[in-house]
Amino acid sequence: MNPAKRREIFERFRAANPNPTTELKYTTPFELLVAVVLSAQATDKSVNQATDVLYKKYNTPEKIAKLGVAGLEEYIKRIGLYRTKAKNVVALSKLLLEKHCGAVPRNREALEALPGVGRKTANVVLNTAFGEPTVAVDTHIFRVANRTKLAPGKDPLEVELKLLKFTPPEFLQNAHHWLILHGRYICIARKPGCPECLIRDLCEFGQKTRV
Repeated sequence: MNPAKRREIFERFRAANPNPTTELKYTTPFELLVAVVLSAQATDKSVNQATDVLYKKYNTPEKIAKLGVAGLEEYIKRIGLYRTKAKNVVALSKLLLEKHCGAVPRNREALEALPGVGRKTANVVLNTAFGEPTVAVDTHIFRVANRTKLAPGKDPLEVELKLLKFTPPEFLQNAHHWLILHGRYICIARKPGCPECLIRDLCEFGQKTRV
């Protein structure tokens, strides 16, 4: 895919949605971090339902640490892998208190040192909470980048690095939000919604669906 086509794709995304953001509900970097950890292999909707109740009482590292694993499980048991996630969230809360004075670090290495936090989660926090031009490649972005040929790659890291390299700088801040939303609602896995797609004529997918 040539640079002009890539630029036009992002121009259209921006025109349609100038200020995209995550669908996870949060008010602080810590709330976002916990929500992203909980969202692994789960829907944003299920996470929002859990955190809507949880954050009314427990929305700081201190409060989560005191709540403990068993207590947290009661709030998130509708979310997949909730036992492991409860352990990770309590452990990362304690680590934030011990090493970062309770603050979420604005640093990839420090974020990835937290339990349950991998590269994708770190990228979401860096981008959404701190405004860093990172790209968090989830299953939606991986699919869209490969299907459209926007940034094809054999694994999420390769796709991420290509998106960072080929996306015009002015679009990098919002790129992963546009691509996630596009993959979630239009360019879906089984039958992409090509008739409704605003970049249909730019996409290089060879088997476009019809009405």
